[in-house]
Amino acid sequence: MNGGDYILQTKEISKSFFGVRALNKVSVSLKRGEIHAFVGENGAGKSTLMKCFYGVHSLDEGLITLDGKLVNFRNPKQALDAGVYMVQQEGALSPYLSIYENIFLGHMETKYGKINWDKYIKESGKYMDMVGLKEPPETIVSKLGVGKRQLVEIARALCKKTKLLILDEPTSSLNDDESENLLNLMLELKKQGITLMLISDKLHEVLKIADTVTVLRDGRAINTYDVNEDKPTEEGIIMDMVGGDISSRYPKHVSSPGKTVMEVKHWTVYHPDYHSIKVVDNVSFYLREGEILAFCGSIGAGRTELMMSIFGRSYGFRSEGVLILNGKIRALKNPRAAINAGLSYISDDRKNYGLVQTQDIKTNIAHASLKKLSRLGSIDGQKEISQAELYRKELNIRTPSVEQLVRNLSGGNQQKVVISKCLQADGDIFIIDGPTSGIEIGAKAEIYGIMNKIIAARKSIIMISMEIPEALAMADRIYVMSEGKIKGELTNEEATQEKIMRLAQVG
Repeated sequence: MNGGDYILQTKEISKSFFGVRALNKVSVSLKRGEIHAFVGENGAGKSTLMKCFYGVHSLDEGLITLDGKLVNFRNPKQALDAGVYMVQQEGALSPYLSIYENIFLGHMETKYGKINWDKYIKESGKYMDMVGLKEPPETIVSKLGVGKRQLVEIARALCKKTKLLILDEPTSSLNDDESENLLNLMLELKKQGITLMLISDKLHEVLKIADTVTVLRDGRAINTYDVNEDKPTEEGIIMDMVGGDISSRYPKHVSSPGKTVMEVKHWTVYHPDYHSIKVVDNVSFYLREGEILAFCGSIGAGRTELMMSIFGRSYGFRSEGVLILNGKIRALKNPRAAINAGLSYISDDRKNYGLVQTQDIKTNIAHASLKKLSRLGSIDGQKEISQAELYRKELNIRTPSVEQLVRNLSGGNQQKVVISKCLQADGDIFIIDGPTSGIEIGAKAEIYGIMNKIIAARKSIIMISMEIPEALAMADRIYVMSEGKIKGELTNEEATQEKIMRLAQVG
């Protein structure tokens, strides 16, 4: 293969895991200085392909050339040294270090054996401004939400001498304004001569900024489009992705909300470290039986912090206010008390807060309901397996066995395992933060279908959504938050994207 105008080329590369082919003779070419997007369903092979480029996975077959030279990166360091950087969806930050330490980690200079910390604090501001991260550089990363951690990752990539930047679902945890800023930043990087390789399931974003789009399905490259010449449509790309037509991205939502099952009155939450700062300020809302209630707003609006504090004080130094469940005032002092009271919480960071990656599917599903599966103080293994099998079939978890490790599942299937865990706990109220975050189109439709089944069983859902179209399609009512306060309530009939965005504006 000859480099020429191409920075990276592959020839029939293949990769298998546990006998299952993730990549099957994939040949692609990336032009120098372009934005090349890769799209496809969960399990199509997108992340595997990127990780082969980044030295995370070794190839079983095939060749990769970078700048016309054969490469076979054994680890990410070799890729970094060659000018390739990957911002992975699961993140690669050190949670107990500050923002600026993470940005410059691994390449801080010393003088007489000492690091000039003030220099790096000051320099970090430049890269934080580029990605729109408005936090003190000294902030510990573990204190940030998923979206802000993503911005730290990208700032970290920008400070390195990168010529090929790989972004795996970079806007999956960002709201509309933040996504727009990031897309503009990517276009600016392209102007600077950086080649960008993008994985995204947001096709409107892909078609807005990408020069080339490659569709993967079942580990194969199905089609490659030149966006300017071929002018692909979202519908055409979806047909390539799924091998057929999807008449609607959102299943028909039918609900008939009943009595009020949850009320929150004058709820205030204080920051876990800065005890005088109100992260949630005097919030009141209600939830009805058989209803999907959405919370929209920008990152930092306080939605996740509100729900975590309600779920057994999982967030905050202190919370004040009244929680009423089915007409009774409740004080839920910990997550176990919340689960016993009929609440389930599904975090947007499922890898860290929803699953134990090193355990199998059946064990993860059992976590929230061990008493139901126990007999004389021991887990009934057969019951554990049979219950897991029930959810595997009901929720269509794509796996050959419930004894498969969850870390080997795609994002959509991992989310189904988390939902299965909550269903087995037999709660009445499901709090779902980012129900389809990092999940591709086909799997999204399945998650929406599961949500509709939940409310059809007269249970209720509180949904925190970063995607306004998702909230408009799925929710019966929408609360919009900004700066820790509820700015407005909209019914499904009166809600529009413009109204939500106007309410969500800071100030």
